[in-house]
Amino acid sequence: MDYLSVNQQGWDRRVQTHVTSDFYDVAGFLKGNSSLQEIELAALNVAGKSLLHLQCHFGLDTLSWARLGAKVTGVDLSIAAIEQANSLAVQAGLDADFVCTDVYKVTEQVAGQFDIVFTSYGAIVWLPDLDKWAQTIASKLNAGGQFYMVEFHPAQAVFEGYSYFHQDEPDVEDEPTYTENAGDETETFISWSHSLSDVLNALIRAGIEIESFNEYPFSPYDCFDGLTEESVEVALPQGKASRLRYFVEQQGQRLPLTYAISGVKKG
Repeated sequence: MDYLSVNQQGWDRRVQTHVTSDFYDVAGFLKGNSSLQEIELAALNVAGKSLLHLQCHFGLDTLSWARLGAKVTGVDLSIAAIEQANSLAVQAGLDADFVCTDVYKVTEQVAGQFDIVFTSYGAIVWLPDLDKWAQTIASKLNAGGQFYMVEFHPAQAVFEGYSYFHQDEPDVEDEPTYTENAGDETETFISWSHSLSDVLNALIRAGIEIESFNEYPFSPYDCFDGLTEESVEVALPQGKASRLRYFVEQQGQRLPLTYAISGVKKG
């Protein structure tokens, strides 16, 4: 089974559902809201820097980085997502480049190198080979450039019946989307589990020097079953803000739901 074709078709069909969802709040974005979450906002200063966003979906986070002063390029497998990203850039009056390509072809399909390579939330499960992914990241970073990722924690997936450790055979499932307007529609997707050690070691082998690794007992998105919502006041570079966090407890203890890695390309 060709995982690229299967996943591309699935994401192509999901785009319109996502664009019209409250979950993504495109209308709010076009009024000036940011789609970025507290973890990445607190970690990255992008003003005046070139930023490559891998697996950018239809570009809301990419364009939110552009609003903060980055010169952005977004990459995604889905043709429909890239078309929507280009449309949103025009509507928002933001300068951005978007390229439709598989992550593993970014080295050939995207010109130049960047100050920052960024990826986030539910991206790497669609990739079978993290060494190729990490090598792609290293190839697109300037010497001394920063890689930053924030992802859902693989420990959470264990409670949904997935393996914590990588397996050669992928999970092939018909699944609904995570937005509130999904209805009964399902799409077929192919995905792989990746442990934290897999992620870290792939980056190290590719020449990315890890500067920080952090785990968080919350998700900024209400996208898993059984989550409890809480509102907290957080300190961001733009000032204090109220943010929603979603957590789950096991025997009274909160589970890790997200993690973040920051690294620098050795030069």
